[in-house]
Amino acid sequence: MNLKEILVGIDGIKAKGELELDITNVDSDSRNIKPNGMFIAIKGYETDGIQYIQNAIDNGAKVIMLQEDVNFKEINIPSDITIIVVSDTRKALAICACNFYNNPSKKFKLIGVTGTKGKTTTTFMIKKILEKQGKKVGLIGTIATYIGDKKLEDSSRTTPESIKLQKIFAKMVEEKVDVVVMEVSSQSLKLNRVFGCDFDIGVFTNFSQEHISKNEHPDMEDYFNSKLKLFEMCKTTFTNADDVYGAKIARIAKTPEITTYGIDNFCHILAKDITITNSYVDFKVKIDGKNERVKTCIPGRFSVYNSLAAICVAMKLGANAEQIKEALVEVRVPGRSELVDNKKELTIMIDYAHTPESLESILQAVKSYTRGKVISVFGCGGDRDHIKRPLMGEVSGRIADYTIITSDNPRTENPEQIVKDIEVGIKKTNGQYTCIVDRKEAIKKAIEMANKNDIVVLAGKGHEPYQEINHVQYPFDERIIVKEIIDKM
Repeated sequence: MNLKEILVGIDGIKAKGELELDITNVDSDSRNIKPNGMFIAIKGYETDGIQYIQNAIDNGAKVIMLQEDVNFKEINIPSDITIIVVSDTRKALAICACNFYNNPSKKFKLIGVTGTKGKTTTTFMIKKILEKQGKKVGLIGTIATYIGDKKLEDSSRTTPESIKLQKIFAKMVEEKVDVVVMEVSSQSLKLNRVFGCDFDIGVFTNFSQEHISKNEHPDMEDYFNSKLKLFEMCKTTFTNADDVYGAKIARIAKTPEITTYGIDNFCHILAKDITITNSYVDFKVKIDGKNERVKTCIPGRFSVYNSLAAICVAMKLGANAEQIKEALVEVRVPGRSELVDNKKELTIMIDYAHTPESLESILQAVKSYTRGKVISVFGCGGDRDHIKRPLMGEVSGRIADYTIITSDNPRTENPEQIVKDIEVGIKKTNGQYTCIVDRKEAIKKAIEMANKNDIVVLAGKGHEPYQEINHVQYPFDERIIVKEIIDKM
């Protein structure tokens, strides 16, 4: 594609060198640059793209894009390389990505789901309903990227970098996808990964303490304002009326159409007559003017909210009551209230809960229907929000009958220190607990102490098949771990 076409829509460009160039690839990762490529040097939290300019040139880059605050005296770029200077390289990367792949998000319906919790389950529910309607659906999120039943790849982050995202969209256009539903993280909004995407629908699930750290959001205000950006980019908004911030979005979002859903407060789409058991929830909701009883086999009150969000989107796109009901009773989501079959017939649940609110939600849910003990096994990720660690300890100590504090993804932190941080909170309660840093040993301990009336909740890792330690992801699939432990007993 011609360089000038790739740069369309970027304001205040300064350029040095030839602009009538045919560019074969665009990327912010120098390792992906090929002959006649354009390298966009982005300053990240840990590394600066300008360090990799020579590597990009060695790989064939003919164009280098830089941010205007770069110290050009420190950079030696050959005279035959075109230099483009912009005010914001992240935003420019997103615009270039859209242009390079011919704006694929304009060629299908695009649904973005944001919020602290419930994004993954809600996107899976939406996908399932729309497929019952006969649509071909793409899904991008925390677990993986799918086109229909075909998994394209597992995900390394909730929302891909803009150049990768537009490439995925282009693939979905090529495969004639009707609708794409995607999780939109606060980081992707803050860092302009989804800038230029043509969102038709935006969904807000809820908002709570999460992602507050030096490499994410400095405070809750920044976190919320980042999420708010989605509702400046879409035509229709669906938001949770029972969430304080969701209600705020209903008041301030500038989208032409805003619909609210909920259980407790006044809203457009209301769930009532709710039943919650250890294997499902069901409730009544008005669909096409008629009260319908809807059931989903993901237990917990939070499943009602996720279902309502999915129902809102489905009705907007023309799904009928039977399609909605059939899909919701069938949908399953890896690592979200996922029960693990085992030959000891113990109730062992894997859940992605990794915040104080999500841990409280899952533990309270299982506490309400479990006849025996609730045994909680959890840790906290390293290099992430430190504030939530004692809070999560306090939550588990208050609700669970027994807690095993362990490791999660320690990343570059000392896992023993993370466990100590959690322990500060649990000591404020009367909850029984022990600390076992090795997660496999912690799971083994929980299984050994459980009987058939108890429930073991393995919280935090959910669908993740790995444990990250010092930048290395080691195989760690809790479904496999549970089977191995029980087989040896």
